[in-house]
Amino acid sequence: MKHKKSDQFETKSLSSSLVKFSVDYNPALTSNELSQSAKLSLFDWFVVSIAGQGEPVSQIVRGLIETEHGAKNCSVFGSKHRYPARASALANGTISHALDYDDTHFAYLGHPSVAVLPAVLAIGEKTKPTPEGFLNAVILGLETATRIGAWLGRDHHLAGYHSTATAGAFGATIAASKLLELDERTTSFAVGLVSSMASGVRAQFGTMAKPLHAGMAAANGVEAALLAQAGLVSNPDALEAEHGFADTHMVQNLNTNIALNHLGEYWMFEEVLHKYHACCHGLHAAIEALIKVREQNNLNAENIKNISIAVAPRYLKICNIMAPKTGLEAKFSFRLSAAMVLARRDTAVLSTFSDEACDNRELIALRDQVSVSPDPKLSETEAFVQVQTSDDKILNANFDINQPQPFKIKKEKLMHKASALLGENTACQIWDVISLGDPEKFKTLTQFKLN
Repeated sequence: MKHKKSDQFETKSLSSSLVKFSVDYNPALTSNELSQSAKLSLFDWFVVSIAGQGEPVSQIVRGLIETEHGAKNCSVFGSKHRYPARASALANGTISHALDYDDTHFAYLGHPSVAVLPAVLAIGEKTKPTPEGFLNAVILGLETATRIGAWLGRDHHLAGYHSTATAGAFGATIAASKLLELDERTTSFAVGLVSSMASGVRAQFGTMAKPLHAGMAAANGVEAALLAQAGLVSNPDALEAEHGFADTHMVQNLNTNIALNHLGEYWMFEEVLHKYHACCHGLHAAIEALIKVREQNNLNAENIKNISIAVAPRYLKICNIMAPKTGLEAKFSFRLSAAMVLARRDTAVLSTFSDEACDNRELIALRDQVSVSPDPKLSETEAFVQVQTSDDKILNANFDINQPQPFKIKKEKLMHKASALLGENTACQIWDVISLGDPEKFKTLTQFKLN
């Protein structure tokens, strides 16, 4: 999406360009559409954080920081106590990614909000920014994480690095530095420092360490900004310098145009995708296509003879468990999720993906009517479904989750998700707080309890 063009700035390096843009950021660039996107991400982040506060990994990390002592500045989901900024960011980042129900950006296969927003909340509680200042930090942090993630590219991801943790640490650093009102030189030192701290490997997927990666990214951003503020000097170009982060982390294309293209005119983070279903994001296009067919034709399970799903080939190795045995496996099964949709089970509800569903005879019978095939012509955000009814009608639908949707539609879908997780009343209360935009009120949301 195009917005008002930014003032020209001298390009010295990737790091210095992003830093200068952040420090000199003109709030007039914040269009209504940009603000709405940021608020949707804030809303979704608070929802999944509240919902995830009771998860085992959340309790473990919260228990760790409760044994430490320090400044009582910042709040944490699920605790009445207050903690140092770095500890708060570590805990809240982990908690918000505990359910893996947060937003995703397909430009770099990363989760931007869980890495950036915990740092914004923590430093925001220390610095007491204006609503505009808080929102600007959110926007700049999310945009930085997305642009650096896209620049690091698929080679970085395929080599085994977890982009949520690596790219996210840079976004968290920019956001924290902005709230601390660091000058250009000091912010550059913070970015250089976090180049030595950003970490996370995909070998941890499927364990508690994966959500911890989001907490690490947020905490590293907070720590880098605070150390730079205290006078710690680093190589300000360590992100892209020889023997720097990109040079050592499998980035084969060092063309900075990927990260700097139309900076200030085009906002990459606006293309972020929110999860509306409690499962792998790779299933979402197929689920949406099946919902479309179901609603347009008033389908019920008993009206269906067979179902076929075509998706990008890569997903057959990611989320195509043919006969899942557990609720976790169900989150990675095209066949069972299709059966749930056509049986009119709400896939926004966490409990829908349960052990019981895997053993349900009606769902199994419907699941066994589903076939899944690769189609190289489809993008990784797209699916094509075909349903044959009991009277031999053929019903088709295509859905691409990357197609832009109006703010109203995205809000409605996120409100449904929030209501499914927390109840309608709580969902509305959270939205009301986000809409007001007062950072002082945001910390109250960390005290919301699970039903």
